[in-house]
Amino acid sequence: MFHLYVLRSSKTGRRYVGSCENIEARLERHNAGHSKATRSGTPWVVVHEESFPSRAEAVRKERHFKTGRGRDELERLGV
Repeated sequence: MFHLYVLRSSKTGRRYVGSCENIEARLERHNAGHSKATRSGTPWVVVHEESFPSRAEAVRKERHFKTGRGRDELERLGV
């Protein structure tokens, strides 16, 4: 299974959208500062997660959430 996840920075309130196979391991890497895009916002918490049978589907949804309409959808979800 592949996962789409939305993180929220406890420090800045910023949101980050990504996809991966193992959410727990990926969150650890984000919080350890191994990702340049999220290094300044640690600690991060998962606020939304969706599972997909293929990487392509997870990436498609990730790209959607990074568009204006996708960000609006996240706002409506309260994420």
